[in-house]
Amino acid sequence: MVIFIKHIDIEGPGTIADFLEDNKIEYAVVDLSQGDKVPKLHKDIQAVISLGGPMNVYEEEKYSFLRDEDILLQKIIVEGKVSFLGICLGAQLIAKAAGARVTKNPAKEIGWYKIVVNDSGLRDDLFKDLPEIFKVFQWHGDTFGIPANGKRLVFSELCQNQTLKIGRNIYGIQFHVEVTKDMIIQWADTYKGELESLNGIVSDKKKMLEDYSKLEGAYMKQAEQFYVNFFNIADLLKNRNYSFPHKQYDNQLGFNLVV
Repeated sequence: MVIFIKHIDIEGPGTIADFLEDNKIEYAVVDLSQGDKVPKLHKDIQAVISLGGPMNVYEEEKYSFLRDEDILLQKIIVEGKVSFLGICLGAQLIAKAAGARVTKNPAKEIGWYKIVVNDSGLRDDLFKDLPEIFKVFQWHGDTFGIPANGKRLVFSELCQNQTLKIGRNIYGIQFHVEVTKDMIIQWADTYKGELESLNGIVSDKKKMLEDYSKLEGAYMKQAEQFYVNFFNIADLLKNRNYSFPHKQYDNQLGFNLVV
């Protein structure tokens, strides 16, 4: 089973859930913003995915669930049994749980940006059969440090730490692999004030959607390969015949995913 941890209603599992449903992998969504309790680990949980959110990792007084999640993530790190993926805020939370600092990034990344997989990343199973440089969707102002027991796998021009790894199966990615067009629209509408305050500095809603239309096929291909890689690490895809969401892109892309 896969457990998703949500921090706000508009930042859900997106295409990750599509992938799990297509491959008949059981999952549950724990929405902390709606009063759900941080889950307890048990033998049926093979992976935990902590999603994004607009809050800072240190706002534990305002968002008390962050304190409980920190305890869970520390346990995941110490035990090293459950595979973990932190996305955006989730990546910052796992870095904090491992003892690293989370600070303001020199610049906000909002929109589509290139990331670069370093030598360690290119050797890592999480980025198997993915290109060294590719575009991803970003929406963040903070950045995580690399903990003493971790290593950096990916960087970008504006943010040096885009992916961290701890142990064998614990990862944090600052960027988003899971977003859909509808999610981008919803985020842009919800965080309209932030976009207006950064007018001319980051992409506006129109530009983000134009870029999505241009990059959609490649982005879905990358996301699907990323999911294959992560869920193989989590031992959730062994002895399965794989299928993927977004089959409407198959002919357009003409690619074969490596499983």
